[in-house]
Amino acid sequence: MQRRTLLKLGASSAALLSLIGGAVALIQPGLASGRLTPAGREIFRVIGMAVLDKSLPDEAQAKDTALTGLLERVDVLIAALPPHAQAELSQLLSILASGAGRRALAGLGTPWVSASTAEVQLALQDMRLSRLAVRQQSYAALHDVTAGAYFSDPVTWLMLGYPGPLVL
Repeated sequence: MQRRTLLKLGASSAALLSLIGGAVALIQPGLASGRLTPAGREIFRVIGMAVLDKSLPDEAQAKDTALTGLLERVDVLIAALPPHAQAELSQLLSILASGAGRRALAGLGTPWVSASTAEVQLALQDMRLSRLAVRQQSYAALHDVTAGAYFSDPVTWLMLGYPGPLVL
């Protein structure tokens, strides 16, 4: 294949992916009024279980409570983001909520609710180590929002043995 043909193919593929991503975002947004939609909550709950695996409580009820608190703090974090960052996160969640987007961007063939923690961890690791910048950036956004929201709660500090910030 000639270089010119390859460049044309890449450009047309990028345009098609942008068009599809925009259409998916209009059909099923990841955020609505600055808060997670049900699809966005599902994605962050599953990603939370994968990213925070060893930091979450072992007991099922306590784990569920911790994940519910995580989703509430994700909403607070999202509300504090500038509008352009909210729009980008909404598009990311919209793409990940679709089957094709989940497979293409996260490399996860199993639906979010059916995927095991190990499958999601592997998909996230593949995104983190990908040669494609868009996959790396998507991983960083998902990881940072999840970890930032979870560890912002003083209850998690006690559970992890962190006494909290020093009073200066």
